[in-house]
This record gives sequence, structure tokens and C-alpha cells, in this order.
Amino acid sequence: MKTIKHLLLAVVAVIAVAGSANAQFKFGPRVGINVNSLHFNEKTFKDDNRTGFTAGLQAEFTVPVIGVGLDASLMYVRRNMEAIIDDDPVTKHCDYFEIPINIKWKMNIPVIAKLVKPYVFTGPSFAFMTSKKALTEAYKYKSVDTSWNVGLGLEFFSHLQLAAYYGIGLNNVVDKVSAIDATKIDGKTHCWTITAAWLL
Repeated sequence: MKTIKHLLLAVVAVIAVAGSANAQFKFGPRVGINVNSLHFNEKTFKDDNRTGFTAGLQAEFTVPVIGVGLDASLMYVRRNMEAIIDDDPVTKHCDYFEIPINIKWKMNIPVIAKLVKPYVFTGPSFAFMTSKKALTEAYKYKSVDTSWNVGLGLEFFSHLQLAAYYGIGLNNVVDKVSAIDATKIDGKTHCWTITAAWLL
């Protein structure tokens, strides 16, 4: 939690600098695919990676010259899962509204900067479940899935952004419903995502 608080303070600082430095603002659609898996602490769970999708809108502030800024998105996310839980096969999709917030640094490399700019980014993501929580009769998903993203990308002609990032789950996303066996289940979502955005 302290790390997230520090990041949010850094985001506020970047916004303040951006506002005083006549920052560039961009906004546009963003789409992509994700490959997610649940990492459990119990051997009774076996999970396979499954491909889902994401789509939404992205906004970006960037301070000119130094290339530092932030972006925030509102995304609809579909995550698919196929697992063996207590020897029973389970197939499920989970729907979320996700809000990733990233600090981003674009590298202004001489000569090629007008054509392409590499960038790196990192920050938290907050996903709020909109689908049914039940995983099985004995297990259910929690309402909020928090993760930390680390990624890189390329911006072409100051508009098209292609990015890839890895999201590391920070909180337990699965609860055991049974009152008889209340053993804590440590299940965190880890996810690779590739996106394309067109910002104006």
C-alpha cells in the first residue's frame, strides 16, 4: 500500500509539472489481447494460460522535451480461464472494468524521434469485476483485482502506440466459500497484455 501511495503522489507531481510546462495531451481508443493465468498456493489447482481481449479509451499527458508523463485508461477486459480444481475441470470467463495508471518515459532519440519513439512505463492497475463471482460452489472471485504493470512500447508518427506489458497480481483474488474448510487460498492473477492505441 505504501508503494501505491508513493506512486499516486508521484502522479500528482507529474500532473503539476505537466500543467505548468504546457504538456501535450492526447486521447483515443485502445484495443488489445491478454494472456492470463492464476497462480495458486495449493497443488490442487492447475491453471492453463488462456487468451482474452481488452478495449477502451486512453488519455495521456507528456511534458515536452524530457518526454516524461503519465497515461490513464478505462478498459473493458475479458479474461478466460481453464483450470483443474479439486480434480474437476473448470472453464470460466471474467469481465472487468480496468483502470491502469502509468508513469511513462518517451525517449526522444535524434533523427528518428519524428518517426518512432521507444518508451517504458510502470504503474498500478485496478480491475473491478462485472461478471458473476462464482468460480465453483466452493470458491469465488473477489470484486477487485489489483496489479502492478511493467512494460515497453513504440510510438509511431506521434499517434500510433504499440505496447506490451506484464501485470503482477498484488492481492488475493479467490476466496473459499466453505465454512467447514476455511483454508486461505492464495490466488493471484498474472497477465501478459499487448495493446494498440491511436491518440490524437
